[in-house]
Amino acid sequence: MPINPRAEAILAYWQDLGPEGWYAGGEALDREIRSRFEGDWNTAAQGGNSDWMHCPEGMLAYLILTDQFPRNMFRGSGKAFSTDPLARRVAHYAWQNGADLRIDEPIRQFFYLPLSHSESPFDQDRCVALTKARMPETGAGNLLHARAHREIIRRFRRFPFRNEALGRASTPAEIDFLQNGGYGAIVRALGG
Repeated sequence: MPINPRAEAILAYWQDLGPEGWYAGGEALDREIRSRFEGDWNTAAQGGNSDWMHCPEGMLAYLILTDQFPRNMFRGSGKAFSTDPLARRVAHYAWQNGADLRIDEPIRQFFYLPLSHSESPFDQDRCVALTKARMPETGAGNLLHARAHREIIRRFRRFPFRNEALGRASTPAEIDFLQNGGYGAIVRALGG
């Protein structure tokens, strides 16, 4: 069965951006992703796009759509994290069935990022293990960031930098963390 045309469009767009563009962010990129893919995201958020799950490429497109794109489309809003549970469910299914291993590095990392974005210690540990085991060629930088995410969850049991968007009150320790380097300080402490 061929890949869904919308899933194919997502993969083509994301592959064209490449590693340099995946984490660049910025208002122009956010607007472009919202303009091109918000309709697809709405469909997924309402339980659609299950026909994408028949092949690794479709699963990967679904993960990019439900885990990466909302962080661009809805930056600074709790909505940015609203489809994380959908992405985690597909990510778990994909790596348990080896679908991730049928996709080349470095784009394979998007099978593991839903775990890195989770506030579950189990998902954090699993992300570190999968990145270490299944990203041998390009995973060193990804492993550093997976370890940094895990360290934040170990310290705070959540991501303090999401508190404002999610309407959560920050603890004094979280405020101190955010005011003194936050995520970047963790990355540097781990050797980045």
